[in-house]
Formats: sequence, structure tokens, C-alpha cells
Amino acid sequence: MTSKPGVTRRTTLKGIGAAAGAAALPAIARADEKRIVVGTWGGDYARLLTKNIDDPILKPQGWEIVQDQASDAPRRAKMVAEKRLPRGTVDIQGLSAPNMYEMNEAGVSEQIDYSKVPNAKYLHPSMKYPYGAGQIYSGKVVVYNPKMITPAPTAFKDVFSGAMGNKVGIIDIQYQFVMVAASLAAGGTPSDLEPGKALLLQAKKAGARVYPSNESFAEALKTEEIGLGLMWKARTVQWQNAGINVMSVAAAEGIPTYVSGFAIAKNAPDKEGAYAYFNAMLDKSAQEAFAIDMGYVPTVTNAVVAPELLARIGFTPEEEKRLVDLDYAYLAKNDSAMKEWWDKEFKG
Repeated sequence: MTSKPGVTRRTTLKGIGAAAGAAALPAIARADEKRIVVGTWGGDYARLLTKNIDDPILKPQGWEIVQDQASDAPRRAKMVAEKRLPRGTVDIQGLSAPNMYEMNEAGVSEQIDYSKVPNAKYLHPSMKYPYGAGQIYSGKVVVYNPKMITPAPTAFKDVFSGAMGNKVGIIDIQYQFVMVAASLAAGGTPSDLEPGKALLLQAKKAGARVYPSNESFAEALKTEEIGLGLMWKARTVQWQNAGINVMSVAAAEGIPTYVSGFAIAKNAPDKEGAYAYFNAMLDKSAQEAFAIDMGYVPTVTNAVVAPELLARIGFTPEEEKRLVDLDYAYLAKNDSAMKEWWDKEFKG
């Protein structure tokens, strides 16, 4: 899956005008149809939703699944644009945890009735929000090429110290998580990112390269243009499977968590279908399949992952104590200012 946690509220609002036309259309599903409309990113993630949730779990129950594929910004814009409608056009939206928070603040998300979600009894408490739930998660870790970087890094501070010059890569679209990591490296917290700015500027002055996407960062690792940076541990496993010489290490300062999950639209045209999908995405079999296919850690306690796979995608008990949740309220309030500083001061 390609997540874009760095998309701002400003970007969302820019898309509202375009989404308003779609909001004027009648709801996709008729009341007498068993159809669930799922907002999702496209690509491999959409394919795996079909493979691991839609086909094996929901279709045998008589549900037809329609995917509304787009990046998260226009899908969030559509939710806001459709707020005035008694029935929207999408039942359930795949979103990152910060974006689920944002949509709840916008007043367009259903407050989840967990009594309607049998599989919720297995959900990790940290992945259970009043307005949605985590489907999969991973952590932001230090990634490096062991051929190029010796000794192995142990902390975020190793990425931002400047010692590796232009062998360091930073991903533009992940500016929020990069700023969180830099703040932790500087002794700050996810609720105050100011301390990390000096470290980021230090790394950039030393030659750190900025890449527009996860894919371009991976290509730079593959060609050995860079040998050090930050990425989700799950994505590192995917790159290893693709033959890229890359290792990961959980940073000593902490492990910011990336959570991807689902929120139900307050005006979902089929609430029953939305809850059916919500429950299915927490099903043991679906969670286990996503661990194999994408390298993300399950969010339910009854999922069984082979020990050798769990060692690659998960975290040790000691590392789990260092998992750091983001301050979603802080990010929502400060995102525009963060992006402005990133573009003008760091990238400029």
C-alpha cells in the first residue's frame, strides 16, 4: 500500500470543489441491494482487499463490493462535500489514523457501535478509536544498506547527524513522520516538533537528498545512490523480498507507529454493509493474509503469524515498549505550518 500521511487539510479543502459534483449524484447503492462501496487507495492494496477480504469473506455472505479508488485527499474531500446529504456515495473509507481523526473532527464519521462488530473483541485497544479502527500497522524505523553503512545505525540521530552526507535520503510525502522522528532524535516529543528542525536542517546542509515518493527512495537505495534513511518496517520487508540490499533497525529514541484502517461515513448509504466490511477487515484470516502479503502487523490478538515472518515484520517485546503513537490533534492543528516550514525552510 502507498500511504500518504503528509497530505494536508489545505489539500483536502482544495479538492472539495471537484468532489461537490460527485456529491450531487444519487447514492451508488439502492436500498434493496447488498452492496458495499469502499473508498480505498488503488494498486496492490486495493487488489489485496479484494483477495483477502471481499472474495473470501463478504461475497459468500451475498455482498457485492464496489471500490471507489483514489488517493486519500480527494476521498476525504468527497466525505466533507457530501456532509449535507442524507445519503452519501461511499459506505466505508480506508484512511490513515491521522486522517481518520481529521474526518471525525470534520463531523463526517460514524461513531462506531462496537457491539455490531463481533471481531472487535480481539482488537488491540490502541487500535480502537471511537470513529474507526486500525486494520494494519507498522513502525517508522531506520533503514540502511549494510554494505555502505558501517557500523549499523542504532538511532534516528544517526540519520540526521550529517555524518553520512549525501548518502542519506528523506521522503518528501512523509514529512510529518520525518519531523516526528527528528523531534524524538532531538529529545522532543510527537506533541512538539520544534526541537527536530535544527537536526533536519543539519542533515540537509550535509547533503541529504529529498525524494518525492517511497518508490523513488527505493530506487535510490537499489542503485546505492543513498544508503540510509527512514521507512516503515513493513515496506522494508517488501524491498527485501524484491532483492534490495536493505536492513532495518528500531530506533533507540522510539518507534512512531503508522496505522491504516477504516472509518464509516456518517451518511453511509448502507450502514449494515459498512459494519459488515468493518468486521470483515478484522477477521483473523484477513489479518493473517495481510501480514503475509504486505508485511504489516495484525491489529487483532487472535491472528497467528509464523514466528519467522513475525520476526521480520514485527517488533520484539522490548521494542514494543518503544512504540510511539502520534498526537493526531497536534498534527491536525499544526499541519499547514509544518508543511510551510518543510517546503520553504527545509526543501527551499
